[in-house]
Amino acid sequence: MTQGQLSAVDKEENVFPESEKKAMEKKIRELERLLGRKTMEVECLKEAVRIGREKKLISREPLQGVEDFT
Repeated sequence: MTQGQLSAVDKEENVFPESEKKAMEKKIRELERLLGRKTMEVECLKEAVRIGREKKLISREPLQGVEDFT
């Protein structure tokens, strides 16, 4: 069973093609990679805002429409 292999962990779980499982795992890895990239971008931007505020290049007033941004 190479092409049409099926996977199931427990008797009560649905059985689905191995290729579908691999495709889902690939998609999860891609989404995790993108999430990591976006998280780094947010951290860099927060640091830039902090530095800008320290140098008084950016107003200390709260950003409109953005909660929990410190």
